[in-house]
Amino acid sequence: QVQLVESGGGLVQAGGSLRLSCAASGRTFNTYDMGWFRQAPGKEREFVAAISRSGASTYYAGSVKGRFTISRDNAKNTVYLQMNSLKPEDTAVYYCAATGNLLNLWVPAGYDYWGQGTQATVSS
Repeated sequence: QVQLVESGGGLVQAGGSLRLSCAASGRTFNTYDMGWFRQAPGKEREFVAAISRSGASTYYAGSVKGRFTISRDNAKNTVYLQMNSLKPEDTAVYYCAATGNLLNLWVPAGYDYWGQGTQATVSS
C-alpha cells in the first residue's frame, strides 16, 4: 500500500503559477506510476497528467499541455505538478493518485490509491 499527501495549493491570479507536491509513504514509491486529477464543483474528476515509475514517460490532458509539467523524485518519494499560465478554469481540487500500471491512465478507475486533495483557486 501507499499513502499520498498533497500540498502546495492556494489562491493565485490568472497568469500565475503554483507547484503542487504529493508525498508518498513507504519504500515502494518507484514501483508505482503516478497521476494528477482535478475536480471542480459540480463536475466529474478529470485527468490532468501522469508519469511513469521511472519518470521517462509523461502524459497530459490537452487542456493543460504546454502549461503544466509533471515530474517525480523517487529519492524523495514525491511527485510534482508545476502549473504555469494558470486560468480561472483551472480552479479545482487537485488529487494525486498511484497505480501499478498506466493501462487506464486517463480515468480515475485506473488508479488504486488517492490522496485527500489540495485546493487550487485561480482568480480572474
